[in-house]
Amino acid sequence: MKIFINTLGCSKNTVDSENAAALLEEHGHIIVGSPEEAEVILVNTCGFIRDAKEESIDTILEMAQYRENGAVLAVSGCLTQRYAQELFGEIPEIDILTGVNEYEHLPQILEQYQQEKKRIIQTGREAEEYCEISVRKPESDVSYAYLKISEGCDRVCSYCIIPSIRGHYRSRKMENIIREAEFLASRGCSEIILIAQNVTAYGNDLYGKPMLADLLKRLCSVEKIHWIRLLYCYEDEITDELIDTMRTEEKICNYIDIPLQHVSDRILSEMNRNSTSSSIRRTIDRLREAIPDIHIRTTFITGFPGESEDDFEELCDFVQEVRFDRMGVFSYSQEENTLAGERQDQVPEEVRDRRRDSLMEMQRMISLEKNQRKTGSIFEVMVEEHEEENTYLGRTRYDAPEIDDGVIFTSERALKPGEYVFVEVTDAFDYDLCGRIAESGAVKNTENQKEGKKS
Repeated sequence: MKIFINTLGCSKNTVDSENAAALLEEHGHIIVGSPEEAEVILVNTCGFIRDAKEESIDTILEMAQYRENGAVLAVSGCLTQRYAQELFGEIPEIDILTGVNEYEHLPQILEQYQQEKKRIIQTGREAEEYCEISVRKPESDVSYAYLKISEGCDRVCSYCIIPSIRGHYRSRKMENIIREAEFLASRGCSEIILIAQNVTAYGNDLYGKPMLADLLKRLCSVEKIHWIRLLYCYEDEITDELIDTMRTEEKICNYIDIPLQHVSDRILSEMNRNSTSSSIRRTIDRLREAIPDIHIRTTFITGFPGESEDDFEELCDFVQEVRFDRMGVFSYSQEENTLAGERQDQVPEEVRDRRRDSLMEMQRMISLEKNQRKTGSIFEVMVEEHEEENTYLGRTRYDAPEIDDGVIFTSERALKPGEYVFVEVTDAFDYDLCGRIAESGAVKNTENQKEGKKS
């Protein structure tokens, strides 16, 4: 059958969809690029916060129109895991509904539907170990790929629903991660981005101790991998060994994503975070002392229940003091079945949004100042797109795809996505750099690794 997969939400969902696509192909199905040509449409949903839930429902309803052409509508992912019975009962157009632990069973579920022609709901399976799907279908001609190293979360942050959706923390066996990295490299991926709900917890459950540093060292030995990037690290689990590995291994980008959420000790405590204001400052100091050019990305939540003006001012002062290289801010989303969602001291939505916008404007100015300091410098850049004649879009090793800054630059020589070049920065904006290709032009990975660590 011809199957179209519509993926919503985070990069972890992207990996799930690519696993499912390869598995379905192994069973004789064909993955197609549009719903118009599909016999089965699979919507892989997100259900983390309100906006994501609304987008998922809108997409399900949009895809439901193709049932008029005979297509089967299947939905999976976090939203279905969280609201299985509600969705199945209220959206009769859904033919197949599965949860987050059913991807490996999709071929069998689809075969069952073909035979019985009856609606199927299957979401109750609980995974005790990481569910390994040994095949993956990444996008063609992609120069970077997300590599999932664990599933689930053991944290009990009071605002978060993920543990009840994805289950407890389950590390993936290291040899399977390495094998997938080698496969991705063979397909042209030169940047590997490690993802999990918490990458710093990797190995605790499987090996009895943190093993992220060991995993990174092994990944650095994979040929054709040029950059390795870390997303979603918990501040209180960033060890000296991890910092030293980042400092010494040339392939690891001097970049780390640490979702801090807040800095007020009172709010952090009520969020059930293990960090404190002082521990956060110590960790940032340790990182910047060991790796002077490290770019730290973080995210904050404004308007958490009970957040006072004093708490918010403390957060603003902290952002001005630390001056993060990359930062995102989210208005608190009140979620049912969370401790924070049941509190009576909810902050009005307009206050949450006003605080978010204020903090992001502050960060915009910080980012502009930092970018302006880069004028005249030369950075290694991965080419991502050909914008127009002689103009290209790329990013440095200090920028993750889709969320961070870009580099717009000119080159008289034709370039291809995935190439690495040196670019001289000639102008800077709040969230982008402009430049021109340096005289050295394109540089092979093997010749460029040592330079990258010096950028």
